[in-house]
Amino acid sequence: MPRSALRHRPLGSDVDQQGMAGITPIAQRASRLRSPETEEDEEATPGAPSSGPRPKTPRLKRRGVRQRGILRMHPLLYLGFGMIIMLVLWTLLTLAVTWWDMTWDDIHYGRPRTFQTNAVVGHNDSPSNPSHFIALNLNGRIEVIEFPGGDASKARIYIGPQLYGNGDELIPVTLSFVDVNGNHHPDMILHFHYKGWLGFSDSEQQLVYINDQGTFRPARPDELPAVQHYLQQHG
Repeated sequence: MPRSALRHRPLGSDVDQQGMAGITPIAQRASRLRSPETEEDEEATPGAPSSGPRPKTPRLKRRGVRQRGILRMHPLLYLGFGMIIMLVLWTLLTLAVTWWDMTWDDIHYGRPRTFQTNAVVGHNDSPSNPSHFIALNLNGRIEVIEFPGGDASKARIYIGPQLYGNGDELIPVTLSFVDVNGNHHPDMILHFHYKGWLGFSDSEQQLVYINDQGTFRPARPDELPAVQHYLQQHG
């Protein structure tokens, strides 16, 4: 056979060269190394496109971590709050008791403070027709008006002491009639009721007028021992 009819048989080197030249080898992509954060994101959202590694949020340990917003106050602070509350309550109690005492006196004695009573003192009177007495605290001035036997045309006015203290114009004044010096004639005693703080310590002052010759007069110095002795025994 002529040599031209023989098929050319490429050599191994030619095949390799043609294969290398005509066929572009496909290189396998190397798998990228994924960080643990990316793996956690892919596990959390499977199938979602990854936008890159996310910064990992540091986890706080439960132990030894103090939560914000919890204030630890000193025990003395609680003590201070308690004292303030007690002071406020005491002030409110003081105002309430003072208001009640004032309202009680307004109901019973009015303004100006007025007290009225009847008594048989031997001034043209009798048990069926006693004398009428009115005790007034008029702007701090004590006055007693007597109607002998209930007769207003024979009225007598006895001027008592002047009170100068703050709020003394609201002090009630009452009257009582007893025989102080033992002459068998009822004498007139004026009672001043001073109310202490919160009404817990009431004090009372007494002023004696002697029943003499159809009228009342202040006690003389020689009569004061008998008057004081009676007041100490009977209060």
